[in-house]
Amino acid sequence: MKAAVVTAYGTGPRYADTPSPRATEEHEIVVDVLAAGLHPRVRMQADGSHYTSSPDELPLVPGLDGVGRGPDGRLWFFAIFGGRSGSMAEQAVIDTRRSIVLPDGADPVAVAATMNCVIASWLALTRRIALEPGKNVLVLGATGGTGRMAVAVARLFGAAQVTAVGRDPERLAAVRGATGTALIGDPPPPDVDVVLDFLWGEPAVTTMGALLSARPEPARPLTWINLGETAGSRAALPAGALRSSRIDVIGSGQGSLSGAEMAAAAPEVLAEIARGTFAVDADPIPLHDVERAWAQPADSSKRIVLTRS
Repeated sequence: MKAAVVTAYGTGPRYADTPSPRATEEHEIVVDVLAAGLHPRVRMQADGSHYTSSPDELPLVPGLDGVGRGPDGRLWFFAIFGGRSGSMAEQAVIDTRRSIVLPDGADPVAVAATMNCVIASWLALTRRIALEPGKNVLVLGATGGTGRMAVAVARLFGAAQVTAVGRDPERLAAVRGATGTALIGDPPPPDVDVVLDFLWGEPAVTTMGALLSARPEPARPLTWINLGETAGSRAALPAGALRSSRIDVIGSGQGSLSGAEMAAAAPEVLAEIARGTFAVDADPIPLHDVERAWAQPADSSKRIVLTRS
């Protein structure tokens, strides 16, 4: 079969032949992949920069999730946790215990574009913490697809205020649902309870310092949840800031969340997508054009979705 194949980290995938997958376990089936999202996490998987990456996994077919059609004609949303065989291929093996049958009429491209963007913050606010209604949330990195959906998720769960923080004022102004916006480096609101951080790196250091110094009550609890590292994998946090405030810094992602936890949340998220609560603009590109897809800007407001050629 054809697939996007990575043979060396840093080179990007190519459209190439790879062995067709086979279902070998009781709960496995082979699906024809119709749509697979090119998420930031997938780019990191393909270039070897993600914390789960290993040279032992090369050659690699990237892709973390997607929508496929099973042998009986049903549509499945599926996720793939680890291994060399991802979703950016003509076919994939899925575990039906960790996959969801989609309703008739579901749009594979829309689901593939939206699901990953929503479930990241959904899991953070339901599994890593339980966001209480009335709390104030700040989204650091709110102009990308995942950040914009984090604003919507926080509002759905009853956040009183949601501040969108990013670099581009025009894109910040277009973030729906935010009660306020701020550029990175601007003074943030002093009464934030939860930060959803998709950037890490220097923006995290700058924003954390400004946030803690502006708080009139240092003992007011603040939970900082890291969900990404698009601005850098390291952040030099001052020790004094951690000791002089009541801040908890945690992460949300593969490892801190189990595959079972991620799969358990999927039906709820898919139900909200079906209701129209969440929608991400998709840019569908055929699988055979994977090199062109990879060349697109990673911070585009649209989510690239590789479709069946």
